[in-house]
Amino acid sequence: MLVAAGFKAFRAKQVFHWVQKKSARSFSEMHNLPAPLLKWLEENTTLGGIFEVLAVNESADGSYKFLFALEDGRKVESVLMPNPKRNYWTQCLSSQVGCAVDCKFCVTGMNGFFRHMTADEITDQVLFVRRYLHERRPDAHFRNLVFMGMGEPLLNTAAVIKTIQILVAHAGIDLSPRRITVSTSGIIPGMEQLADADLGVGLALSLNAVSQEERERIMPITKKYPLADLLELLKHRRFGKNKRVTFEYVMLTGENDSMDHARRLVSLVKGLSCKINLIPFNPHPDLPYGRPDRGHVERFAQVLLDAALTVSVRWSKALDVDGACGQLAGDHRQRMGARGVDTVSRSKDAAKVAFPADLDFFATVAAEDDEEE
Repeated sequence: MLVAAGFKAFRAKQVFHWVQKKSARSFSEMHNLPAPLLKWLEENTTLGGIFEVLAVNESADGSYKFLFALEDGRKVESVLMPNPKRNYWTQCLSSQVGCAVDCKFCVTGMNGFFRHMTADEITDQVLFVRRYLHERRPDAHFRNLVFMGMGEPLLNTAAVIKTIQILVAHAGIDLSPRRITVSTSGIIPGMEQLADADLGVGLALSLNAVSQEERERIMPITKKYPLADLLELLKHRRFGKNKRVTFEYVMLTGENDSMDHARRLVSLVKGLSCKINLIPFNPHPDLPYGRPDRGHVERFAQVLLDAALTVSVRWSKALDVDGACGQLAGDHRQRMGARGVDTVSRSKDAAKVAFPADLDFFATVAAEDDEEE
């Protein structure tokens, strides 16, 4: 595009570095670009997929929840979570505005589905949050990405794959594919596309039940993609460098959390290279489910451990700001406006986020040509 406009090819690499490596939010920050190029960029391109940051809420556990407005007025959320023991951070990304899957234990799905997010909108969540983190915590290690926010990533597979390709590019942020996980409710065509792309990222399957009947009750999507078909696919397709799938299991009191459920879960995943991630349900007043106590969760986990399975318990972060698993956008109901889009609501806690113009806390910008580099 730049060559066609009369600029030298190496300028494209510089622009890519400014946008991806340096997370520049304006063309004026790209101080080693000539004035004619900056003018052309201002007149012919748009920088960033996020139109506005409506709010940043900090949780008592140190997590941050971001409310973003997109260009058409739709709103999405993303969460940044710390691991204080190891000094690294994980970002939870959204891939759709709303969600069409309608899992009965998830507040996000209650809002309905509006549209897919584009690759630039998904990517820009990372660019903004990464810069926000490093500006405030220069020693922070931005390490992991999980596609576990709003939406079903593998109903928007093309945009998710493109986003991952951009974020792992060496000339950009250069994230490790091993530190990226895509979560799905079990969309078989999307799972196959992700496996075919061979990106090296991990897969997390939202399982949440040990039979087809129970799964249909809380996850209607499984009627289209039955549990037996999902397990058969996982026997023949591999995801990520370690080739091990993660099964996410949201524990709902009295629904799927008995010791018999634990034993049946052991039988269900037998023979698969996997990890079980137990997630005690994150309560919400609009949902009828309860959250099991710690002792019950530990007893459930022990049944799995006794069967030599790899198990972890995820006590979700950001509960106090409604940023935990299944809670995103629960307080931001979106309605169709006169033109089919939302009017962005300006809440009293919304604030413009200002950044310093100096981006030296990121990697060096590309040199003007290969020799100089």
